[in-house]
Amino acid sequence: MKLIAWNCNMAFRKKAEFILPFNPDIAVISECENPENLKFPPNVQLPSDILWYGSNLHKGIGIFSYSDYRFQLLDCHNPAFKNILPIAVTGGKIDFTLFAIWANNLEDKDGQYVTQIWKAINYYEELIKETKTILTGDFNSNTIWDKPKREGNHTTVVNKLSEKNIFSTYHKYFNQIQGKEEHPTLYMYRHENKPYHIDYCFASNDFIELLESIDVGTYKDWTMLSDHKPLIINFNI
Repeated sequence: MKLIAWNCNMAFRKKAEFILPFNPDIAVISECENPENLKFPPNVQLPSDILWYGSNLHKGIGIFSYSDYRFQLLDCHNPAFKNILPIAVTGGKIDFTLFAIWANNLEDKDGQYVTQIWKAINYYEELIKETKTILTGDFNSNTIWDKPKREGNHTTVVNKLSEKNIFSTYHKYFNQIQGKEEHPTLYMYRHENKPYHIDYCFASNDFIELLESIDVGTYKDWTMLSDHKPLIINFNI
């Protein structure tokens, strides 16, 4: 199962053709337009299933299947965490719970970014299991920005998930330390001298054991398309 997480910086209809050569089974696309606006060019493969959520028709979060996987937003979804979506993924080789994440809620003055994730993983405590669970997308966070007095910072999110044997696939595969990543996923304002790692795929240990490879897009290949680089995760499923 190949999973791609990418903040496309809007207009996914014009950029899908650059993702599809990587043959994703599932693509989680932040800053994606509403399906009604997804007019793909004739030469671009159409997804077999789409789940989209957002308050801005031009800028939400889209989950695309290019395989037999199908998506259902769970009834327990709390709109307070609008862009953190609990999704039942079925129909493929394995059924699992996917949290598609674009941590960006400007309406939450108490915590617009990673604190949203902290609140959500506590709210969905019973749904986040030690098996068959993946959380992926644009977390807009890194340990380097931890605020010690804020309970819901990046480190507390990582630690909370690790208590359930859920770990970052990137950090496991490359044996990296949080905050010391060698592969940026964001170049702020598309400036090569402003690299950060803020996009993640956390997976329960049963997925970690099946992890085959991780690739992160490069500045050279992707900067004309987005300030973010795709995170490409391949599981032996």
